[in-house]
Amino acid sequence: MTKRVLPAEAAELLKQGWTYLDVRSVPEFEQGHPVGAANIPLLNVQGGRMMPNLDFQRVVEAHYSKESQLVIGCKSGGRSAQAAALLAAAGYTSVVDMRGGYGGERDGMGRVSCAGWAEAGLPTTTQAEPGKSYADLSSKK
Repeated sequence: MTKRVLPAEAAELLKQGWTYLDVRSVPEFEQGHPVGAANIPLLNVQGGRMMPNLDFQRVVEAHYSKESQLVIGCKSGGRSAQAAALLAAAGYTSVVDMRGGYGGERDGMGRVSCAGWAEAGLPTTTQAEPGKSYADLSSKK
């Protein structure tokens, strides 16, 4: 079971040198993400549907060692939990899943049950830092 943290705890880990890995699709990432985040989608938008990114693990492994300290985030917590479990199974030893994702976890009635990064008032941007967009990361082997 992968450790789960709240957005405020994730922000503290980033201050300690951890990397925020956003596993949302490229269009979602471009609409806003935590400052300094890297984008490697777990799923890609294809023909209006979300399809598995078959290069996910390869691209992660090309840029991050198994000892890398990674905070995994997505939109509301579902994809990040999947990605964190996948990376832990692949031998990554310092991976945490951020609850609430970027936009917040919602209950069955649509109410926020866990505030996400943006709702927590943590720093966001729409611009990827050099080398942190999926286009940059996926082009380097």
